[in-house]
Amino acid sequence: MKHTRPAIGNLFYFGTAVVLALYFTFAAVQGSFGLFNRVQIEAEIIELRITRDALSEDLARAENRTRRLSDDYLDLDLLDERARAVLGLARPDEIIIR
Repeated sequence: MKHTRPAIGNLFYFGTAVVLALYFTFAAVQGSFGLFNRVQIEAEIIELRITRDALSEDLARAENRTRRLSDDYLDLDLLDERARAVLGLARPDEIIIR
């Protein structure tokens, strides 16, 4: 009589391989370093770059106005505009319509 090995060992190895393959597939798609998270991070990067560019433009405008109102270089037109806006000043020869 010949002894035959039960098929349970092969079934166990095959089942373990399938479970591991399913786990790693799930982790590759849904995990913290998965595809969905990568797409979300890339979208956030694009949004942050747009915000950074807008803030850079605002900073450049503020630096330009600050330089134009500094002691070294005084832009009289800008000074006149700011005085009118902040203090509500007007020249005597101007007509104000409200």
